[in-house]
Amino acid sequence: MSDRVKFLLDEKDIPESWYNIVPDLPGPPPPVLHPGTGQPIGPQDLAPIFCDELIMQEVSTAPRIEIPGEVRDIYKQWRPTPLYRARRLEAALDTPAHIYYKYEGVSPAGSHKPNSAVAQAYYNKKAGVRRLVTETGAGQWGSSLAIACSWFGLDCEIYMVKVSYHQKPYRRGLMEAFGAKVYASPSDRTASGRAILAKDPNCSGSLGMAISEAVEVAAQSADTKYALGSVLNHVLLHQTVVGLECQKQMEMAGEYPEVLVGCTGGGSNFAGIAFPFLGAKLKKQKDIRVVAVEPSACPSLTKGRYAYDFGDTSHLTPLVKMHTLGSTFVPPPLHSGGLRYHGMAPLVSYCLQHGLIEATSVHQLETFQAGVQFARAEGILPAPEATHAVAATIREALRCKAEGKARTILFNLCGHGHFDLQSYMDYFAGKLKDYAYPEAEIAMALAGLPSVPVAG
Repeated sequence: MSDRVKFLLDEKDIPESWYNIVPDLPGPPPPVLHPGTGQPIGPQDLAPIFCDELIMQEVSTAPRIEIPGEVRDIYKQWRPTPLYRARRLEAALDTPAHIYYKYEGVSPAGSHKPNSAVAQAYYNKKAGVRRLVTETGAGQWGSSLAIACSWFGLDCEIYMVKVSYHQKPYRRGLMEAFGAKVYASPSDRTASGRAILAKDPNCSGSLGMAISEAVEVAAQSADTKYALGSVLNHVLLHQTVVGLECQKQMEMAGEYPEVLVGCTGGGSNFAGIAFPFLGAKLKKQKDIRVVAVEPSACPSLTKGRYAYDFGDTSHLTPLVKMHTLGSTFVPPPLHSGGLRYHGMAPLVSYCLQHGLIEATSVHQLETFQAGVQFARAEGILPAPEATHAVAATIREALRCKAEGKARTILFNLCGHGHFDLQSYMDYFAGKLKDYAYPEAEIAMALAGLPSVPVAG
């Protein structure tokens, strides 16, 4: 049998609660620190940029947090998402491995990002917020927040990393179609943006820079809050609907993954599928090997330092302990814009530091080769970000072939590549290249890591 096999759930199977991994971890994660005092922050320190409900979720140690009915009702427009057995890819690879993938590309934005965007828009609307402001790299998070804001009647302002702003005009068009205002970052609209442009008028931007601009705007207006698409605990929490659904679907398939693969930029997609399975591992219910894969040109997990750092370039955010390349590091302009972040989610970083997961990296050309091979076998063109998970999955499947072992592999196909066709055209035309790990630049950025008085 070579056809793709689909495992579907019903609306009633949408999780009623998000899963919080924090109480299941071996110990408490390092505290978030105030950038001025270096001491652990309290909820009041986050109030200028986040609404109260999201702040409470950020610091929660409850094992489950209920998903509001209004959020679940919107989830029903595309959730539960399908799980597929990739039999045609297995055949193409001639591997004994059983490959499964959870497909998040069926959402209105074409990725996993609305899982958190809808929740954040809901809580901010409930709190009386008028406008949300955010950053976006590849545009999947910006698209998702624009759509969510339109559903809840909120204004939306988006600072899009400049290289992606020009590489991905159709993503920008989608955001604008849903009423969002989109600006190339760094821009001349904020003090942090103008300072960056003064040093480098041709700066291609980074997620850290775009975060600085968005946070600055949010902090200056009482009716405006900031919405983040990855990294923080509450964002990772919202994404666990992916893994919770997938656990039920793997039961339907009659198998359990021995290897789980997820691409990592800030960590939300990876955590969304991995944390529920890691929770089962931590509770000694099921063992699993979990692999985080990232770009070789922006290798925060594989080359970064586990240290306290700012989440943005202009140092407006609190200090979090994470694997980081340094907040001033500007990654090369590879096409996987959603993975071009200098740091990794603190909870994902904690898991790597404690040996709960492992990390690997892949170069750009290998990811596009994997994306094309996957598309020709399975009929779905992945987003450049998602091709990292595809590439690592192919590696694992070929290892199974070499070892003669039929392992079950699961990965999250976090989005489609319909708005990324220019990058595929550039790949076919031979215009893409592998970016060398910019060791000297990272060393300079790491040299500027903040010193903190509190050990994490």
